[in-house]
Amino acid sequence: MEPSQASMSPLADGGWSLAGNWTVRGLGDMPNVLDAHACGAGTVVLDGTSLGAIDSAGVWVLQRWLRRHGAAAALRNWPPRVQTLMTLVGEQTDRPLPQPPARSPLERLGRLAEASAQETLGLLRFIGQAAMAALGLLMRPRRIRWRTVWRNVQIDGFDALPIIGLTSFLLGVVVAYQGADQLRHYGANVFVVDLVGYAMLREFAPLISAIIIAGRSGSAYAAQIGTMVVTEEVDAMRTIAIDPIELLVLPKVLALAIALPLLTVFADVTGVLGGMVMARVQLDIGFPEFIDRFGREMQGSTLLVGVGKSLVFAVVIALIGCFQGFRTRGSADSVGRQTTKSVVQSIFLVIVADALFSVAFNLLDL
Repeated sequence: MEPSQASMSPLADGGWSLAGNWTVRGLGDMPNVLDAHACGAGTVVLDGTSLGAIDSAGVWVLQRWLRRHGAAAALRNWPPRVQTLMTLVGEQTDRPLPQPPARSPLERLGRLAEASAQETLGLLRFIGQAAMAALGLLMRPRRIRWRTVWRNVQIDGFDALPIIGLTSFLLGVVVAYQGADQLRHYGANVFVVDLVGYAMLREFAPLISAIIIAGRSGSAYAAQIGTMVVTEEVDAMRTIAIDPIELLVLPKVLALAIALPLLTVFADVTGVLGGMVMARVQLDIGFPEFIDRFGREMQGSTLLVGVGKSLVFAVVIALIGCFQGFRTRGSADSVGRQTTKSVVQSIFLVIVADALFSVAFNLLDL
């Protein structure tokens, strides 16, 4: 072992001789070496004649070793300053760690309300900034990064077709199956067409598409922007006079506003197809009969209602995902937290918006 490294050897009187530098840089593997030695209970002589240097880290290692065996140190040939340090560290080990003061339920509620209010104001400020940036792009349409937009359309739209199609098909099967079980008792089998049509076109297709996209694309937006914030890429953009909202947010909003209505139409088709298959199996309603009644009963406004709702859902998901990404602070752990919050908030706001649409359409008799 090098002379500068900490070392320890037994003495004839049962004590221990310390040598080398018992410092942060000189301890090396000494904590593990001490774990392999037993000093016994009682008073243990520690000879510091060959001791080179020692700091609080070395003292703490010694004190931890002594306390584990219920022993006390008798220092021999130690400088007075080091003896004082040993005493101070030994006293500190007996003190419990300070605990944060307990907060009352009312204080916790107040802090939660304050944090929620600040986040809401931040979201409104972010929406205003995005609106101003969008207005600037409308006045100068040549600044729109169409290549980025179409790339996001491919990732958020085309790549999501399999999961959207499968989910909506199974949802159409479930709706038709549950409806068939009840309509069969009243001899109203044919009304399963109306049930599947209205349920899928107005509610389930836009809602299930939005929820899947919120978990798939909204989380990706938050993670991507959050990582760029942590690696200071966003700060670098601002330094060279590039607006991060124009570069990172608006192409995502525009791409999702294009992709989600198209995904909703695709979900309408696959959902109705699933209902058609189940109606044929459970109620003996043939495909031509199903399609004929579907064409007579379903109006164009029913499809437009679902597509219009999906457009609003797309803007909500994209803005929430980007907003939470920009709120990332400091570490990769923060990226995970903000990504989770983006998914939860997006799905919650999508459901709230859907409920508001239902109330508004009921009042407007749509």
